[in-house]
Amino acid sequence: MTGPLREREDAHALLTAEAERARAGGGRLVLLRGATGTGRSAVLEAAAAHATHLGMRVLRARCSPDDTALPFSSVLHLLGSVPEFADVGPGDDDRGSAARLWRLLRSYADETPLMVAVDDVHLADEASRRWFVEAARRIDRLPVLLVVTERSQYDIDPRPAGLTHALSPSVVRTHTLAPLTDNASADLVRAAFPTASDQWTADCVRAGAGSPLLLRALLDDLDGAPPPTAVPRTCAALYPGSYPAAVSWWLDSAGPATAEVARTLAALEQAERTDRKDREASTERLERTEQMQQAERAGQAERAEGSVARNAVPATDPVPAPAHVPDTTHEALPATEATAAATTETAATIETAAEAATDTLAALVADASGADPARVSGWFTAMTRLGVLRPDRAGRPRYAHPLLRDAVLGGWSTARRQDAHRAVAQAMLRRGDHLDAVARQLLGSAPAGLRWALRVLRDAATVAARDARPGDAVRYLRRALQEPLPDDLRQRLLTELGSLEYASADTPAGIPRLAEALDLPAEPRDQVRTAIALGTALVGRGEVRTAVEVLRRLEARLAGHPDLARALQTASALLSDQDQTVRREAYRWLTDTAERSPELVGASGQALLVRYAATAGELPAQEAMRRLRTLLTEPADPLAEPFLLGTAAAVAQWADELDEAERLVERGLAGQRPTLLHPMEQALLDTRWDIAAARGAYGTLLAALPEAARARRTGGGPVNADAHTLLALVETGRTQEARRLADTFDLRDTPDSWELNRFLYARGVLRFTEGDVAGALHDFLECGRRQSARAVLSPVVTPWRTAAAECRLALGNPQEALALATEELRLARVWNTPRTTGRALRVLGRATRGRRGLELGAEAVAVLRDSPAEAELVASLLAHGRQLTDAGERGRGRDHLREGAERAERLGSVRLLAHAEQALRTAGGRRTTPAHTGSGALTGSERRIAELAAEGRTNTEIADLLHVARRTVETHLTSAYRKLGIRRRGELRGVLDD
Repeated sequence: MTGPLREREDAHALLTAEAERARAGGGRLVLLRGATGTGRSAVLEAAAAHATHLGMRVLRARCSPDDTALPFSSVLHLLGSVPEFADVGPGDDDRGSAARLWRLLRSYADETPLMVAVDDVHLADEASRRWFVEAARRIDRLPVLLVVTERSQYDIDPRPAGLTHALSPSVVRTHTLAPLTDNASADLVRAAFPTASDQWTADCVRAGAGSPLLLRALLDDLDGAPPPTAVPRTCAALYPGSYPAAVSWWLDSAGPATAEVARTLAALEQAERTDRKDREASTERLERTEQMQQAERAGQAERAEGSVARNAVPATDPVPAPAHVPDTTHEALPATEATAAATTETAATIETAAEAATDTLAALVADASGADPARVSGWFTAMTRLGVLRPDRAGRPRYAHPLLRDAVLGGWSTARRQDAHRAVAQAMLRRGDHLDAVARQLLGSAPAGLRWALRVLRDAATVAARDARPGDAVRYLRRALQEPLPDDLRQRLLTELGSLEYASADTPAGIPRLAEALDLPAEPRDQVRTAIALGTALVGRGEVRTAVEVLRRLEARLAGHPDLARALQTASALLSDQDQTVRREAYRWLTDTAERSPELVGASGQALLVRYAATAGELPAQEAMRRLRTLLTEPADPLAEPFLLGTAAAVAQWADELDEAERLVERGLAGQRPTLLHPMEQALLDTRWDIAAARGAYGTLLAALPEAARARRTGGGPVNADAHTLLALVETGRTQEARRLADTFDLRDTPDSWELNRFLYARGVLRFTEGDVAGALHDFLECGRRQSARAVLSPVVTPWRTAAAECRLALGNPQEALALATEELRLARVWNTPRTTGRALRVLGRATRGRRGLELGAEAVAVLRDSPAEAELVASLLAHGRQLTDAGERGRGRDHLREGAERAERLGSVRLLAHAEQALRTAGGRRTTPAHTGSGALTGSERRIAELAAEGRTNTEIADLLHVARRTVETHLTSAYRKLGIRRRGELRGVLDD
């Protein structure tokens, strides 16, 4: 594709003037300098055509490196076009040959004015170059215009001095051809493709990199694929391939050292672009995690004007807002001058940072390619000036377009690219770069058996897994497994890789990987870790019996390792929770073994038996916690300790020991290895969410649980997170969203599990709230049937009997309701915690009615007064308030209803608040204005913690002093700040004193 020369008017004007001067008898040397591809040859051809038009004789020569072996070969090519001098050749004497050639040129000039056009004079042989320089000194009185072009581009290997370095400026006119501006390039694109969009044109301009050569080659290739087809980002999409050929020629002309640097930069940039995309995705995940943590610290959603503020971000304590400090830096300057000074200072700072980033990158590329860092830095500057490179936001040079980068890399074989990635990785490692950056370079390298490379990949995988980036960790481990490895190390890496593949939702790849690891020879402890990971993955896919069989097969081979065998037994029992048949078998075996030989069960197994007895309604909470605390003091094998901690945390949550449960959860999660799949990790997270639900922290649940549920759901059935989300939506009045969530699951084909039972209970609550009492009763009774089949009789997990009793009352079946509530109270008194007992008393009081019913309702309120179960207390206050009103004690009844309404509002429960307000209206009362703000609105716990914070104690110190979790302190402080209308810790003393 050809076209008019753009932005070369100055060169054309210069050559036109010099041609006229030569015709008048005043010759001169004109040197056209420019980088490769800037159009030197095209300008020279245009000048020759103009000289011919003026009647001048044009002698042409194009220098080539192939002719350097023959002295004066370039001059002979120049004069060889004249027939009468075709047989002239140089003799042995260079001086004599030069003189003869000069006489030939003069004799030719005597006939007519001459234009001598020499292209690429930098490639001429040395004798010809000396002849051209000497001619330039002697043609000032001859009708000869000598025009030569010379490549002038900054290369890594310094080039010899140019042709005119020894000439006086008076005998030579030099013109440097600049790269095309973006506007000129855009004009060329639009001339070829008039309908091109601005974006398509801009892409072509960037890929052309200011070079007429590259841009025209690109437009030739795109001629068959005009807009709206996108400008390709790889050379594979180009045909016939003029563009990559032009880039290759451009690199070849620069020399091997420059080509090596250019391709090393391209390989580095390619890896960094992938790294940047992944980091952006990681940043988004971290931001979501931070939002969930903020909601968790808040403990409940903000409430305003009678409804829960769904998207409120609660105030937090960690960073006080800075106090206002008057700026006196520019007091003597007018505002506009101060602004200008600040802008200049900022620009200088940005420029300094950009220079530092460029120098750092130059040092890295130089190290990897074996070049001089100073020359590499200079090459970056030169290429940026030409338009081949453009600075990114950090000021670092990057190729102007991905297509250009791909074309630069196209000259390397796969093996050479892999070598470059390894060299870059090694250079980055020597510099102390981040593991992630080094590992990403190694992803593109070939296995070489280098110990440092394997170490980097393993460490980077560990860091990525710890930072919740399982996808990155998977890629690093897959690459590490390509290295030559001994069987034991391969077994460990396969276990980690399979665990991470499962965690990153690549379940089909994860399970075979774990199975392969289990077949490799390894230390028994490593085999146990692999078996537990494989069992966890199989259970996640619904294959509970297979998982247990895998663990038992390995257990049979561990006769000499009783501690490891006990860990497998505990894991089998825990994993069997997902299938009631397998669960019965596992706990029967565990119970029989504990009766015969307690030492064979171990502390974690005994803890599971305590949990089993608690859910079966056979053990009081106080006794269960006593046994567990004793077990926690015993030495535990690291493989078995997570089971002990997770089991103890779950029982502590049931026992209303929420702070202790929270500490156990955090301790258990801290001991988890992010690169190993373990059933207790999810169990601990489930318990953490159970704790939030027990506290009535609906904001925490709604912020954290949906993401967790999406990440964990593999078989399509509901999980614990879904049940808690459903209940929180109902409590906060978002029943339509709750209905959409409930309708997501078809429970008819869902495999049996404790999570299904919990979701059935939650759906029953939703149905009852919607007015579908019969549907709710069905869900509660089905939940109860399934729980009973699993020998889970205690109401500590799901109080389905009281829920079903309330449905029976609503349907007019008080006797059936009374039977259900009586049985629940019996089981609740066995466990004997305020939450379960208070709830059972409340419902039994409603079913009993009369004076006895009033007594039971009053007892429910009294039992729950000191309980952390705020929602249960609110429900009992409302129920007893209605009982008192119905019994004629309207004053006392309204007091209970008002208290319940105020507590419901603080809790954020729209459902309970609506019931309270309706009951108050029915009782002929109305709510008094509660103290929502000010020190009078603080609860006892909030005031106690706020006073300690006002004294200067840290959150950790307060937690230790009050024997509560640090998160509890943060939650209470957040609530206190909101009620007190403050933003920072330093304001506490003043508002509390008020």
